Amino acid sequence: MSGPERITLAMTGASGAQYGLRLLDCLVREDREVHFLISKAAQLVMATETDVLLPAKPQAMQAFLTEYTGAAAGQIRVYGKEDWMSPVASGSGAPAAMVVVPCSTGTLSAIATGACNNLIERAADVTLKERRQLILVPREAPFSTIHLENMLKLSNMGAVILPAAPGFYHQPQTIDDLIDFVVARILNLLNIPQDMLPRWGEHHFGADE
Repeated sequence: MSGPERITLAMTGASGAQYGLRLLDCLVREDREVHFLISKAAQLVMATETDVLLPAKPQAMQAFLTEYTGAAAGQIRVYGKEDWMSPVASGSGAPAAMVVVPCSTGTLSAIATGACNNLIERAADVTLKERRQLILVPREAPFSTIHLENMLKLSNMGAVILPAAPGFYHQPQTIDDLIDFVVARILNLLNIPQDMLPRWGEHHFGADE
């Protein structure tokens, strides 16, 4: 199996809930163990942008997502925002990689400054201090100077900043195609197989024969 077997997936309150849900589905299909974190703001955004209404309690949410994605029992593990005894809160138990998608600029700022006010921020802090893979997918427009400075700071710490900015060289036909572009880039960074998006050069999109 290429790529990490255990991954922390966090969703925060920026627009783009579809990116997080699609990534969760892909990780489940690739038999990864997903440690799932979601902020209250992200749940509100998800209810606005999709038809997915998550239960409030972690245990009920875990059961819902397991059924929603067709995951095996225990493959998705959901933790509350103050579950400090969860594996993701400690370097000795945290997965090898963490993705925050979508990543709000507030969460971006908190991670950049080392704030650990909730489990999402703590999990990201652990990922950085242990020199593990941290991928942040901000969705904001335009970016302020503060946002850009925080991104630069995090990039210098080793995090990958992957804006939710889909490309068009694959000639997308649907919104799902645009979502898949960003999710495929995340999977490529994680070294997890994906067949949603050919790598550049595999096909000459729109080129004359």
